[in-house]
Amino acid sequence: MIKEYNIQDLLQREVFVKETKVGVIVGERHHPNESRVASMRLEVLPEIAEEYMRNPTSYAPLAKELVHSIREDGGVKLSKSMRELQRRWRNTVRIDEKLYAPDEMLDRAVVDNQGVQIGVIIDLVKVRRTYRGVVVKVQSGVQRQFGVESEINIPITAFSKTRERLDEVILSRRYDRVQTLPSYIKINGPDFCNQ
Repeated sequence: MIKEYNIQDLLQREVFVKETKVGVIVGERHHPNESRVASMRLEVLPEIAEEYMRNPTSYAPLAKELVHSIREDGGVKLSKSMRELQRRWRNTVRIDEKLYAPDEMLDRAVVDNQGVQIGVIIDLVKVRRTYRGVVVKVQSGVQRQFGVESEINIPITAFSKTRERLDEVILSRRYDRVQTLPSYIKINGPDFCNQ
């Protein structure tokens, strides 16, 4: 049985797959329900990112279930291969040059760049093995103001950054401007299919 480690036990520890150093654990998502947090944040070494990511980035998720043990030198040993880590990094969402696991996106508030909360992410939209957008449960006031349904799709490309402490994802512009984006119109169109 693999021991459950607390994030405080793992912070700032180096991460290894066999003898290959992958990066350093720098934190995890701030979420009121700890059981929903399945990933930690990993600062990835540039040479690892270059070799194992399609588009190299400094920060990526590390699934807690991959933690095998703590080595004698204090490093964190992972239970899987680099190929498995690479596979998981492909199954992520990229926002502001950071990769996020699907569990890190669910339940996050969606806020436009003026601070108006649009709603909360309840699902992700995947097309041909790539996440193209998120499904947002819209606040009732926003539904009335903008004449939208209770659930809308927002393309990943409409997001500019995340706010970790507040567990928010920020749109690159006001919501009324996002509604005019071709990617927004397409992802909410009748011909769009979530595969």
